[in-house]
Parts: sequence; structure tokens; C-alpha cells
Amino acid sequence: MKCPYCLYPESKVIDSRPADDGQRIRRRRECIKCNKRFTTYEAIEGQPVIIIKRDKSRQVFDRNKLLSGMLRACEKRPVSLDTLENAIDEIESQLQNSLEREVPSVLLGEMALEKLKNIDEIAYVRFASVYRDFKDIQSFMDELKKFLGENN
Repeated sequence: MKCPYCLYPESKVIDSRPADDGQRIRRRRECIKCNKRFTTYEAIEGQPVIIIKRDKSRQVFDRNKLLSGMLRACEKRPVSLDTLENAIDEIESQLQNSLEREVPSVLLGEMALEKLKNIDEIAYVRFASVYRDFKDIQSFMDELKKFLGENN
């Protein structure tokens, strides 16, 4: 494993432990050359899940892309990275466990919204505003009313 700091090709494992309910292994490593520490994750390679975009193009599911979008929605909010990674782990697990190998992006967006609804209300609305592509204030208000109606 290459060191992310000095790119030396060898490191030693300091600690290993299960992560994500045993779905991955978290390894703390130390570079043999510069002695800096870093974390890696090891996971079983699953079947690729293909996301069908709105324009009918297809992309392999990319958890980092989903994390990036959720991080933007949670910017300046009291939401930890671990919380978001756990939510994405659950989404990825649902996708892997389904029998479908091709999933519409609409479904993926709804899954992310459902997780954000339980994590942070402001992040939910921010994500919805981009994901649902609000055209005007009325569509934004409709989403807020829907959200408030579900939470009462």
C-alpha cells in the first residue's frame, strides 16, 4: 500500500478491525519511510451497480460521488463524516442486496433524501433543492410543506 504522503510503496499494519457491520475491514497503517499514519479500508468486491441517469446514460455507482453531494448539503451543519459514511454504507448495502444490477438515479436520490431526512433537516432541503431541480420558489415551498407535513 503506497503512503499517501511520501508515496513510498511499503507500510505496516498497526491495527485492523471490522467496520460497517463487518462489511469492510479498517486498517491503520504506518509508512516505513516517513512514519506517518493513514487509514485504509478493505472490502469484498461486489457486483457493480449501474446507475441509469435521467438522460438514459449509465454510470457505475460511485459512493464518493454520492458522499460529495451529501457533504455539500451538510456544509456548515453539525453532521459528522462518520454519520454520512454510515448512511452511504446503508444505501450501498441496499443496492448490493437488491436483485437489480441497474438502478434509476431517481431511486438513488430518493434513498439519499430518506437518509438525510433522518440526519439533518437543513441538509435534506439543500439536497432536495439540487436533486429535484427546483425551478421557482413555489416548487421549493411545496417541498417544504411536504416535508413539514410528514414530520407532524
